[in-house]
Amino acid sequence: MLLKPKTSLVQKIYFVDICKGLFITMKNMLFSKKVTIQYPEERRDYSDRFRGMHYIKATNGVENCTACMLCPTVCPAECIHIVAGERPDKEKYPVQFEIDVLRCCFCGMCEEACPKDAIKLSTIYEMSQTHREVYEKDFLLEQRGNK
Repeated sequence: MLLKPKTSLVQKIYFVDICKGLFITMKNMLFSKKVTIQYPEERRDYSDRFRGMHYIKATNGVENCTACMLCPTVCPAECIHIVAGERPDKEKYPVQFEIDVLRCCFCGMCEEACPKDAIKLSTIYEMSQTHREVYEKDFLLEQRGNK
């Protein structure tokens, strides 16, 4: 037969535990380093490996993408949509290339899967918007210069 340990009145009303919690809270509020960043004036430092805005690489004014459909296949969020077309020289190209950024989890798998090294994730991290945005091919080609 197990006997329960006796608890005092102070332990029953959790007075000691409440005081410990308040002490920890006050200590962190008054004496710890502040972590708030005043956003427009101060910018957070991110590492070079940060995955931000998508862009499509282009050489001689033509995108490197051959619409092989590997990036939408490996995308876990299913946020990349490509419509393929053919050029007169028998090379495929994306007629439509869309990325739904609100669905994207910025995992970088599209970048790793691309055999032509066409899609990249830059270090641009200021992507706040007031409405849902689907980035299309023209916009993704323009972003190359802003990285």
